[in-house]
Amino acid sequence: MDTGNHSTVTEFILMGLTDQPEFQIPLFLLFLQIYIISMMGNVGLLLLIKTSSHLQTPLYYFLSNLSFIDLCYSSVITPKMLVSFVSEKNIITYSGCLTQFFFFCTFAMADLFMLSAMAYDRYVAICSPLIYTTTMSQKTCFLLVVGVYTVGVFGATTHTSALTRLSFCGNNVISHYFCDVPPLLKLSCSSTHLNELLAMLLVGISTLITTIPIVISYAFILSNILSIHSAKGRSKAFSTCGSHMVTVALLYGSAIFMYCQHATSSNITQQKVASVIYTTIIPMLNPWIYSLRNKDVKDAMKKIRKDWYKCHN
Repeated sequence: MDTGNHSTVTEFILMGLTDQPEFQIPLFLLFLQIYIISMMGNVGLLLLIKTSSHLQTPLYYFLSNLSFIDLCYSSVITPKMLVSFVSEKNIITYSGCLTQFFFFCTFAMADLFMLSAMAYDRYVAICSPLIYTTTMSQKTCFLLVVGVYTVGVFGATTHTSALTRLSFCGNNVISHYFCDVPPLLKLSCSSTHLNELLAMLLVGISTLITTIPIVISYAFILSNILSIHSAKGRSKAFSTCGSHMVTVALLYGSAIFMYCQHATSSNITQQKVASVIYTTIIPMLNPWIYSLRNKDVKDAMKKIRKDWYKCHN
């Protein structure tokens, strides 16, 4: 490694989820199944939204992008984790480690901001239905999505650039199953104060910027729903937001649990558990949460099945 990277370490060893041999194969099979379900769910939802004329609305435009983010998010982390279960040493190069972190950070931040954009969409749909089509125009939706990816790339670039200034000159074993900030900071033989401060600032600001619109949107939504006199009307309004609220609770809960801890916290097990939830479990659950709880999606699936039977009978 050249001195421009301030590092004598050319590769890292990822320890994985556990070092217990008896758990390796069962965990490999479990997470392989989770990854396959995640891929099938997200690709299936993407194709369904793309091909169904009933789902060509702003909500499903955002949802298709959320599925794409989850698809990429999971693929950045899970394949390398699976390797750790079946190999003696799961080696990743220095540049590969930074690359993995860059894309992980990009899609993690994009996930947060996409959920915020979806909350705004639900607010307009429920609280201002008469101007929904005008407010959530195709151009507006496109600009919101572009903004989401731009923020993700900017945050990841800032974070990754800060990591390149660190020196790694001794231990190269990362006590994690992917390259993340806390375990990398523990290995550094240079000052990590700036990185810890940057991590807290970026995570704090991103969480604040995305949480405030969600909280405000749902405060107005809840107020609007409670003013509906019809029980059927309230139920329908709640059903359009229920899936999104579940996804937000899962993602924010695990992310806050992970990153509110000090960057050099010694509780690696807690960090790994939280990381598993938001890097593998949530991307798997999201398409099923939205499809199983959403009448439009279920109707679109029924129509596709009906059309398929007509073509083959």
